[in-house]
Amino acid sequence: MSRAGRADAKAGSSSGAMARDSARRARVPGSGVPGSRVGGRGAQGPRLGPEARVPARAEYRLPGAHPRAPGAWLPSGARTRPARLAGVGVAGEGAESPGPTGSCLVPEARPSPSVAPARGAGPPDARRPLPAAWQHPFLNVFRHFRVDEWKRSAKQGDVAVVTDKTLKGAVYRIRGSVSAANYIQLPKNSTQSLGLTGRYLYVLFRPLPNKHFVIHLDVSTEDNQVIRVSFSNLFKEFKSTATRLQFPFVLEARTPQRDLVGLVPHGARWTFLQLDLQDILLVYLNRRYGHLKSVRLCASLLVRNLYTSDLCFEPAISGAPWAKLPVTPMPREMAFPVPKGESWHDRYVHVRFPSDSLKVPSKPIEKSGSPPEAVLLGPGPHPLPCPVASSKPVRFSVSPVVQTPSPTASSQAPLAPRPFPEVSLSQERSEASNADGPGFHSLEPWARVKASDIHTAAAGTHVLTHESTEVPVALEDAGSCKRFLPDPILRLKGVIGFGGHSTRQALWTPDGTAVVYPCHAVIVVLLVDTGEQRFFLGHTDKVSALALDGSGSLLASAQARTPSVIRLWDFQTGRCLCVFQSPVHVVCSLSFSDSGSLLCGVGKDRHGRTMVVAWGTGQVGLGGEVVVLAKAHTDFDVQAFRVTFFDETRMASCGQGSVRLWRLRGGALRSCPVDLGEHHVLQFTDLAFKQAQDGCPKPSAAMLFVCSRSGHILEIDCQCMVVRHARRLLPTQIPGGPHPQKQTFSTGPGIAISSLSLSSAVCAVGSADGYLRLWPLDFSSVLLEAEHEGPVSSVCVSPDGLRVLSATSSGHLGFLDTPSRVYHMLARSHTAPVLALATEQRRGQLATVSQDRTVRIWDLATLQQLYDFTSLEEAPCTVTFHPTRPIFFCGFSSGAVRSFSLEAAEVLVEHTCHQGAITGLTATPDGRLLFSSCSRGSLAQYNCADPQWHVLRVAADMVWPDAPASPSTLAVSRDGRLLAFVGPSRHTVTVMGSASLDELLRVDIGTLDLASGRLDSAMAVCFGPAALGHLLVSTSSNRVVVLDAASGRIIRELPGVHPEPCSSLMLSEDTRFLLMAAGRAVKVWDYTTQASPGPQVYIGHSEPVQAVTFSPDQQQVLSAGDAVFLWDILATTESNQSFPGPSPACEAGLGTGQLEDAASRASELPRQQVPKPSQASPPRQGICARPPEGGDGTSDTKNSGAPRTTCPASHKAFTPARASRGPHSAKGTSLPPASIEWLRLKAVVGYSGNGRANMVWRPDTGFFAYTCGRLVVVEDLYSGAQQHWPGHPAEISTLALSHSAQVLASASGRSSTTDRCQIRVWDVSGGLCQHLISHHSTTVLALAFSPDDRLLVTLGDHDGRTLALWGTATYDLVSSTRLPEPVHGMAFNPWDAGELTCVGQGTVTFWLLQQCGADISLQVHREQVPETVGAGELTSLCYGAPPLLYCGTSSGQVCVWDTRAGRCFLSWEADDAGIGLLLCSSSRLVSGSSTGRLRLWAVGPVSELRCEGSGASSVFMERELVLDGAVVSASFDDSVDMGVVGTRAGTLWFISWAEGTSTRLISGHRSKVNEVVFGPGESHCATCSEDGSVRVWALASMELVIQFQVLNQSCLCLAWSPWCCGHPEQQRLAAGYGDGSLRIFSVSRTAMELRMRPHPVALTTVTFSTDGQTVLSGDKDGLVAVSHSRTGMTFRVLSDHQGAPISTICVTRKECEDLGVEGTDLWLAASGDQQVSVWASDWLRNRCELVDWLSFPMPATTETQGHLPPSLAAFCPWDGALLMYVGPGVDKEVIIYDLSQKQVVEKIPLPFFAMSLSLSPGTRLLALGFAECMLRLVDCATGTAQDFAGHNNAVHLCRFTPSARLLFTAACNEILVWEVSGH
Repeated sequence: MSRAGRADAKAGSSSGAMARDSARRARVPGSGVPGSRVGGRGAQGPRLGPEARVPARAEYRLPGAHPRAPGAWLPSGARTRPARLAGVGVAGEGAESPGPTGSCLVPEARPSPSVAPARGAGPPDARRPLPAAWQHPFLNVFRHFRVDEWKRSAKQGDVAVVTDKTLKGAVYRIRGSVSAANYIQLPKNSTQSLGLTGRYLYVLFRPLPNKHFVIHLDVSTEDNQVIRVSFSNLFKEFKSTATRLQFPFVLEARTPQRDLVGLVPHGARWTFLQLDLQDILLVYLNRRYGHLKSVRLCASLLVRNLYTSDLCFEPAISGAPWAKLPVTPMPREMAFPVPKGESWHDRYVHVRFPSDSLKVPSKPIEKSGSPPEAVLLGPGPHPLPCPVASSKPVRFSVSPVVQTPSPTASSQAPLAPRPFPEVSLSQERSEASNADGPGFHSLEPWARVKASDIHTAAAGTHVLTHESTEVPVALEDAGSCKRFLPDPILRLKGVIGFGGHSTRQALWTPDGTAVVYPCHAVIVVLLVDTGEQRFFLGHTDKVSALALDGSGSLLASAQARTPSVIRLWDFQTGRCLCVFQSPVHVVCSLSFSDSGSLLCGVGKDRHGRTMVVAWGTGQVGLGGEVVVLAKAHTDFDVQAFRVTFFDETRMASCGQGSVRLWRLRGGALRSCPVDLGEHHVLQFTDLAFKQAQDGCPKPSAAMLFVCSRSGHILEIDCQCMVVRHARRLLPTQIPGGPHPQKQTFSTGPGIAISSLSLSSAVCAVGSADGYLRLWPLDFSSVLLEAEHEGPVSSVCVSPDGLRVLSATSSGHLGFLDTPSRVYHMLARSHTAPVLALATEQRRGQLATVSQDRTVRIWDLATLQQLYDFTSLEEAPCTVTFHPTRPIFFCGFSSGAVRSFSLEAAEVLVEHTCHQGAITGLTATPDGRLLFSSCSRGSLAQYNCADPQWHVLRVAADMVWPDAPASPSTLAVSRDGRLLAFVGPSRHTVTVMGSASLDELLRVDIGTLDLASGRLDSAMAVCFGPAALGHLLVSTSSNRVVVLDAASGRIIRELPGVHPEPCSSLMLSEDTRFLLMAAGRAVKVWDYTTQASPGPQVYIGHSEPVQAVTFSPDQQQVLSAGDAVFLWDILATTESNQSFPGPSPACEAGLGTGQLEDAASRASELPRQQVPKPSQASPPRQGICARPPEGGDGTSDTKNSGAPRTTCPASHKAFTPARASRGPHSAKGTSLPPASIEWLRLKAVVGYSGNGRANMVWRPDTGFFAYTCGRLVVVEDLYSGAQQHWPGHPAEISTLALSHSAQVLASASGRSSTTDRCQIRVWDVSGGLCQHLISHHSTTVLALAFSPDDRLLVTLGDHDGRTLALWGTATYDLVSSTRLPEPVHGMAFNPWDAGELTCVGQGTVTFWLLQQCGADISLQVHREQVPETVGAGELTSLCYGAPPLLYCGTSSGQVCVWDTRAGRCFLSWEADDAGIGLLLCSSSRLVSGSSTGRLRLWAVGPVSELRCEGSGASSVFMERELVLDGAVVSASFDDSVDMGVVGTRAGTLWFISWAEGTSTRLISGHRSKVNEVVFGPGESHCATCSEDGSVRVWALASMELVIQFQVLNQSCLCLAWSPWCCGHPEQQRLAAGYGDGSLRIFSVSRTAMELRMRPHPVALTTVTFSTDGQTVLSGDKDGLVAVSHSRTGMTFRVLSDHQGAPISTICVTRKECEDLGVEGTDLWLAASGDQQVSVWASDWLRNRCELVDWLSFPMPATTETQGHLPPSLAAFCPWDGALLMYVGPGVDKEVIIYDLSQKQVVEKIPLPFFAMSLSLSPGTRLLALGFAECMLRLVDCATGTAQDFAGHNNAVHLCRFTPSARLLFTAACNEILVWEVSGH
């Protein structure tokens, strides 16, 4: 076989030969010193020195090339349905959104009168009557029915025609105190019908201030059922019946506190109300819209007109200038007048209902047994189902300002508080909450807008549609409570690509640490030292220009689409400050003044003339707007434009034959030409200013340098406007000359210069010959040069002048470091769209093929290019990796299929059995078979087990011939048994046996959708897991059909997945996520939910996405189109995820803790819209309530045989942590006297979040106490000093502080040594326990002091059900009674010390305490909870103003009781989950729920509601905060203005309602703490936990400083780099996770530096080498991996311990010289099979030798409560030849082994098996932790020991600080810090 097509692949590794260099060489002319080759992995840059030249690159030419067919994509405007502008964009007032195919603003072709396709409704429905021609394109209802004549319409009451000043015309005013008596009605009689068939009804009206209004619509369905649809601000909530829909209309004011449902605020504006009648009926009643029958407009409002149409108009766009735009402009007669220079949205309000956030199916859902709302499934939160009108200026579709959801809306949790920097593992991004599901639309870039509180961060665009002053409101989902969480589920991590529109845009940041460049529609900021990327997202088309101001605070960017939109960004935070339209249609250049107050842009106007625009940007950062200062047209060409650094009013430009100097003066831009003399014919390309050497800032001291395509560089005096010097760059060799010559500036043929940049000493020049050259400013001789593969398009010298950035037209970006003369490659890119991609698991590699005729291999970890293969004669089409070998296969347009070796970088085998271009290529998972298909319809099967992979079969006419090349053209099942493809026609899908190619199934896709009337066709196929047997097919009718792969039966269907067919889809291995390429967007569906909640949509691509796939580890997503995007999956897939199946109507919602992202967050904004209470307890609709967080969830094993009482659905049930045996349950313990204790407890880190009411705070005295395990912690909130009150034998469940604040009572559960629960009574002033009492045999649930402090009442839990009263004089038991049912809360009446109230299962119990002498009798009165309050149990209570009692229920209701009358008179829905806490002052009520919501209610008028017929107003919610877990405790001041709240997440928050803020006071880990490490100097320590967080603490104060969070992963081990590895600011943390990954974090930069995966299973231990350059890690399978800490490369794996988990690795510097081996480090590894290996290593020389191997016998039995204790070993810090070992053995002991003598030299007996071990570096102390909750300290010098208690669980971790002054111990999630004394 001919090998004429051998690849010339050049690597980017230092050794060799693959992957071309982006820049060939850099050299020092005249120097004989060879330059050093660029090192490092990935394709590197040029080499320095004349010897570094390489031969000309041999192109890879493949035989048999065929011309590539031109692309067949439709233009963006090729749409035949009306556009719909959805409410998506960057939060706040607008910003353009993704383009037509992405998350689309669909361009519109106006439908003809005979065809009016419905938006979002799929194909036209033949059953719906077509609209009459007289109603098209729109109908003026008032004019048509002659309202002014009142013959065909009716008016009643106060209706008059008035002149409106805003609209400058006549309008109808309808007013009156009774809305029903003052109205306009059309038609006049109810027996008549308007007969209006338009889909949209437009109401142009303005509500009258301080009034109510009502709009009634009678809508007829296709089956002639009349539905009354009403909108009013009178309505309090959404209501629905079979014939009526009632929507509350919400109007928002600008005042801080707003009652959204109620009177119209002052300043209400004219509103453009757009009602989609078809969607309203379809969504809320599942009915088909027929026509509009009648309209009634009731007082009080002004109305201009009504219109109907089938077109979706945009109110802010009207008139002829917009006619050609892909939107439907507003007809002139419908338009509101807008004065010149003002924005439509500043004057008016646009309300669209329903909003695009709802997924509207194309036809009614034919489904019985479930409410129609169940079909409205959205991916995220939906607000209340009502229109919302805002008085803030907004953009036309950013709105709602108009958020209009469905009754199935679910609540969106506001953001959580952020008191310290918490760092996500990828850069921040524009957080987006995609609430629009499949209808994810976007904004177009016209219309001048102003952003308000737009938060940008970098990772995907999931887009927020509300402003900072608007908080979405949601009812609980009535159809399906399950949501697609987390939202967002993807976060953009990295981008492979550069350029797009132009490769001339690349900038240095002012500090020179990062480079800013565009990658199509994404702006990338790349840190040059670490390779870390962050992103600016928001553009919907390719970025055409960038500019950064001198301080690095403002970034300006323009996109290429006409008309051009410019964005201004806060560069430091990534926040988009504003978006505005440029009068220039395409901006090609932007330039900032040095201060950032002036921005200039250059481009072409719509007539093709060059225009220069100057904008004032000085007020943008202060909330102001961008203003146009001046505009100017010029007939001269402008290729480059710069604002001078010395005068912000002066600029310069250059272009074809001209160099001009500009000045901004008097509001005008004027220019004058420079006298170029003989150079006036040159084509100038770039310019740069240079200041004089004396630093004079005057214009006279500045010089301008200009370069040209002919190689000239002109030096121009800006003052005199003359050319001072002219030089010319000549080629290195004169044509015909015998020898190369040095470059000179003289006459002759020149080299085209494309760019130049100046520093104070050098001039960098980039030219078309591919060279970057550095010259002195006198251009005497070249200083450095670097050759690139393509023409250099841009150069930029860094601010310090030491680095030169260069970009090439071939898509390469890098910089030359002038001091080291090393070229660094930053980014490589395909120069054309990427067609396909494939991933390889073993090496973590990615392969891409592109229209630029290259195949490139990338490293997934670093995103650096490894190899590339180029073909000039034929185009690669598809690619796939061999599953097990270092080989990939590629299909070409010629029909050839070739295999390439990744090791040899050459073609191995070539087959040409196809006659057409290859469209599909896939291999079986075992790698035995390969399949390919071509555009002629043939299918080939290859035997990959054979090295030559011979062709086994070729079958003709099998695959659809016209199928586009796609990764989803062919699909092989996960078990490799089945092969599926589209064919033989586009309407069929065929399933074959992969080995035999026997046809097993053929499914006719064209028969699937009978209702559409169209013959459907298949587009892509994908298999699910073999156990499911699912085959997914995407169709041309925008559906994804799930088929049974065996029978062809339809299992489920996802309709309307996108306006365009899905060309690529992929299902994750655990079937949790379905990935789709949808136009320019990536969509992620929750595949496990049978009733799918809709997708999450991610934008960022500027061209159609060609392929999507999951990374091999299923932790990331890759999407390819214009560039390759790498997304992190924030919710990792679960191996035990169940397969999809029928789901119940209501499923448990996710707890708040599961929603925590990379940083804990809580909203500081109040919830503005709330359900209102109802008097007389009206019947309530069934709401599916979520089980509260924590539920009961635990089982009592102590009384498993006895019948159990069902615990309530309340999160307040105390769930004590599983405790081990008590500390004194064995012999041999030694508790020291307090006077000679070696340890003193210094600090406690953590709060017991599983308690209830276990925190108290008194603002008047400052007393603050909480519990942590068995300790009461008393802390000074100002100084942070702690007191610790020990004594409880078990975890403390609750606290109570007396009203005098002199006595504190604490209660704990039972322990193994006591039969009853212990209650301790403490003297607050002295901190001493005064009384110890016990009575309850089960956990004490609550404590309470009577108002006069004479009694203490204690309440047992749901098993004990005991209520006990104690006299506080002697704390003797006064009375005790057993309750008939569980009680969940109790409280004394604050005005009557003899009245006690308890709440429980459906009853309120009032106890009257009557004292007769020394005895107290109890009289009981019980009241049943009314049925109208709703199902659920009473879980909390508090007293309000006399005689009110507030009670909370497990279903989220709050009911109010009149204690005098003993009746419940009011209730309202206060939350959608259980209310666990209520606190009240006279007029304000605080409620806390299991979802973490803390709400403040105004309840002042409630007492008036006790009287029937009272006109008092309802309660309303003033504020809301969402915390990080269920609220379990709270203490507030008397006015409820501020307080402290505890959550189940183990956090204590300080709450200020006045400021609306929550500040973290105490924060511990949620789960088990796995490691504590210390930084150099002991200024900080770090902890890691199974909650996935790594936390850095200030050691002095133990305050949290930094938190690194990885979602859905457990951080199992941690190490801090040693001091010797670098400066303190370079310290790093290495963290190991449960998925086998290892992450390196920079502490100083608070960022992740590196992520690697050296292990396939969970890591168990990690440590640094002594020099910090190497990381050693062990996993649960017994493997030890050795990796470079800087590159992440694993260069050695030790499997000696394989089979048993590695429990510890300890490294020390090798000091003992008589061990017989060489090395710098001595390290050991201990495994769970009682084996310890000791090694000597020198990692710089890659040497590692075994020193010793220790084996310890296993015990016959253990006393470890069923758990084998770990095997632990450590080197002795005071003797380098000794190591200590503890673990399971024959005896409980510490074994000391001498490495020199090879024998055990000492044994120290122990009372128990040790769970943890630590040796003090400074003293001879040994710390050991035991499962018996005890800590032992052993003095190895004297052999004495002391034992210490304090933990509530097994002490599984103990660590001395390097100075040995402190000892950290951990049990579960609690951390104790001990001070070491006496040594």
